[in-house]
Amino acid sequence: MDDLETRQLRYFVTVAEELHFGRAAERLGMAQPPLSRAIRELERQLGVPLLERTTRQVKLTAAGQVLLREARTALDAIAAAGRRARNAGRPSPRLRVALKADNDAGLLPRILDAYRGEQAALEVELVLGGWGQQAQALRDGRADVALLVSPFDDRGLDVEPLLTEPRLIALAAADPLAARPCLRLADLAGRKLPDGSPADHDGSAGAVTHGGRPAADLAQILRLIELGSIICYLPASVARRYERPEIAYRPVSDLGPATLAVAWPQVSRSPAVAAFVRAAAATASTASAPAKGSGQDLFRVL
Repeated sequence: MDDLETRQLRYFVTVAEELHFGRAAERLGMAQPPLSRAIRELERQLGVPLLERTTRQVKLTAAGQVLLREARTALDAIAAAGRRARNAGRPSPRLRVALKADNDAGLLPRILDAYRGEQAALEVELVLGGWGQQAQALRDGRADVALLVSPFDDRGLDVEPLLTEPRLIALAAADPLAARPCLRLADLAGRKLPDGSPADHDGSAGAVTHGGRPAADLAQILRLIELGSIICYLPASVARRYERPEIAYRPVSDLGPATLAVAWPQVSRSPAVAAFVRAAAATASTASAPAKGSGQDLFRVL
């Protein structure tokens, strides 16, 4: 069997994600017939069907599911190789730190101060992204290390937990549930989280959509909460930063906590990354964690 090409993998991943040849072709900026021929040639080359095609739908076969997972990993690795090589080839290489703004439990300034004292420290470049984007930035080479909040996809990553704190529910102050001092997940049946998932299933603030469009930042999320369109779970440290009269934050007794972690690619051998991880762990161990109180304690503070 001939070696697979990057182009073939990219075509297949796009079709597998869309499960529709027309949309996949549009996303790739090409016509549908050559895309269909390319996928058929890939199946011939591999000797197995990757897709089940009917007049109504396209589905992945078992082989297709395996190839999708492995192809994503391969494409990430190829992209990462180029990005890491470019960064290493700079006159002054940088340590690229991925994070979601405000999702650092207030630790980032102290971590950076501690990191600057490390012998292997490099100039830091912050790579800001939306909910859940930090792990992917590590895998595809846009970042060298990340601060991120659970839950997240840790495929191919090493992870060091730093700090655990309660999550609070953010809901419109006019919502009848805001009159209660504490809630349970069962009270939230029928409500939706920003990603459209049921609020009573212990979800988290993930990929945020509204009307089919992504909500790019926390300001948009909070505005949707004020309007009563959604509710959201936020780490207590984030709730503290965004007190506003239109939003009520309440503890949920059976809601799991949020864990802030530092993560880096398993393949990394960078002394600068190791130095950042040491600085983050040391800072977290000496920090006065805002999460040590109970949910009720946090509610009284807010």
